[in-house]
Amino acid sequence: MSKPNIRIFDIITNTTIDREMTDEEYAIWSKDSAEAAERCALIKKAEDDKVAAVEKLAALGLTVDDLKSLGL
Repeated sequence: MSKPNIRIFDIITNTTIDREMTDEEYAIWSKDSAEAAERCALIKKAEDDKVAAVEKLAALGLTVDDLKSLGL
């Protein structure tokens, strides 16, 4: 499998170079991509959990404001 390309623009010479990532750059990119995907999954889970909690409160006839007024 080929690695992603990198585009480098030199503002002094006004030239653009497109090249394949080195092994080191690819390793860093892969690690960063995996961490970003993990963060997105955690954020999505937190949002889903919040929606589920609000739905459970609604089923009980409560709102988030009701819980706040109770100090919860």
